[in-house]
Amino acid sequence: MLLSSTDLSRSTLNRQSWLLGGVILLLLVLGNYQQAAIGFDSRFVMFAQEMLRHGPSFFPTTYGEPYPDYSATSTFFIYLLSLPFGQVSSFTAWLPTAISGAIIAMLVFRLVGSHSRQWAAASIAWMLLSITFITEARAVSLDLMLAAVAVAVFYTGYAADHFGAPRRTVGLLALLVLGFAIRGPIGLVVPTGMLCSYYLLSGQFRRLFIFGLMALALLLLGIGVLLLLAEHTGGAAFVQDVIRMQVTGRIDGSEGASGPLYYFTSSLGNYALAYPFALLVLAAVLATGRADRGPKLQLISYAAAAGLIVMIGLSIPLAKKARYLLPMLPMAAIIAGYPFAVIGTRTFSFIRRLTLGLWWLMPALLFATLCVGHHRMPEALGSITPILVLLAVLQAAATFLLFKPSYHAMGLATTAVAAVWATYILVVEPVERQMYDTQSLTQSVMQLVDADSATLVLHGMGKDAKAIKFMVNVDRDFHPAFTDTAKQLEAIAAPAYALMTQQDFNKLKATPLGALAPVLRDRFDKDDYVLLRLGQQPLN
Repeated sequence: MLLSSTDLSRSTLNRQSWLLGGVILLLLVLGNYQQAAIGFDSRFVMFAQEMLRHGPSFFPTTYGEPYPDYSATSTFFIYLLSLPFGQVSSFTAWLPTAISGAIIAMLVFRLVGSHSRQWAAASIAWMLLSITFITEARAVSLDLMLAAVAVAVFYTGYAADHFGAPRRTVGLLALLVLGFAIRGPIGLVVPTGMLCSYYLLSGQFRRLFIFGLMALALLLLGIGVLLLLAEHTGGAAFVQDVIRMQVTGRIDGSEGASGPLYYFTSSLGNYALAYPFALLVLAAVLATGRADRGPKLQLISYAAAAGLIVMIGLSIPLAKKARYLLPMLPMAAIIAGYPFAVIGTRTFSFIRRLTLGLWWLMPALLFATLCVGHHRMPEALGSITPILVLLAVLQAAATFLLFKPSYHAMGLATTAVAAVWATYILVVEPVERQMYDTQSLTQSVMQLVDADSATLVLHGMGKDAKAIKFMVNVDRDFHPAFTDTAKQLEAIAAPAYALMTQQDFNKLKATPLGALAPVLRDRFDKDDYVLLRLGQQPLN
């Protein structure tokens, strides 16, 4: 027996999806103003800063040199958004990612909302409550941008068959080009695989063959254009760097390797809560003998196939990272929300009650977690009274909604999402930015360097690693020197300053440099750092 739902026209559904997208966009940019770049964001903010200073290019640059791991498409988006402000900020850097997250929510709502608004609400809630989505949606995330492209490709193919939408072959190919421009070859392969899995399950073998051939032709053309642009940018050596970093390095594991089952097992944590509940629902579908054989179950099978093809395809390269799997998440969320679309079996009733119970308790669970965390780390968390009050209010609202069956799914989903995101924005993000701060030390170092018109040496930091986290906080073109050994450091002519970790400084104890007194000590990216003034008199 199917759960009754309001028969919404497509136009009404589309208007509601736009409203939902606007709300999600506000959630993803809430409180985002002039936050210092940390972690992986530093690289992309630095790309955009250099593009803002020197103008667009085919590849992003660091230290004025082209960077081979990415094309400049995502950097160009940030550049365009930053132009009116004259600077790159966390808001302009995150906005393309936030827009991508809002687009995904809109498309998931359109896919599912015509069947059941409760199912749509549950699916979006599962996506918003998943750990990797939360951490990537408020950052610079090429993989979330790719996920938006992949879901758009899947939706375009599905809508042509089920919603009476026109077949937009040109639009599909344009989306594939955009995916390639954002993420390289993987940006075309992932959405292609998702749509091809739909064509395969729906028996559209002719479309599968034709679309597959067009996608292959685009892939080959895209690779050719990418290599031509690389050769134009940096010559043959740069072409080899592009091939290594965008293709072979990820396949052969030289950029970091994981086992073949990494995505299937690690996603239980990385993509909680959507992925574990999606597995539970799929098991329930098999156990109940597929009682619902209508379009809802068909959508579940299409979503499962699309998600599975992403997981299998990305498991082939040895280089694996949790964020690569983001295109799978919307499919998992759709599956996890399926129990809200059907009734009539004990199994799905149990999963619905389990889901509602978890959502109802979410504010209380977070309240207890924060209390325990504050007891153990009071200085790191600071005052948590405001968030505790907010969680208490949300728990009260959730308890009230528990006795309003008509608002169960949407109401409890909303309180759960509000509790999780409020905790993340008000507690987790500030703690992370304090722990991984790089701005305060950078500014102190640059004041000393500028005052002495001295050379700055970044010792043992690596041009593509810690050094970028330093350089992203420098508001102009600046070229430090890099050293890795004591001999190289001793060869630097004064006046000069050398920045290094406390651990690297300890290694210099047996050299004349080890007798120097640090002129500055501070934390940088969760490590202790010291600044030496080369040429000064050593300690007696």
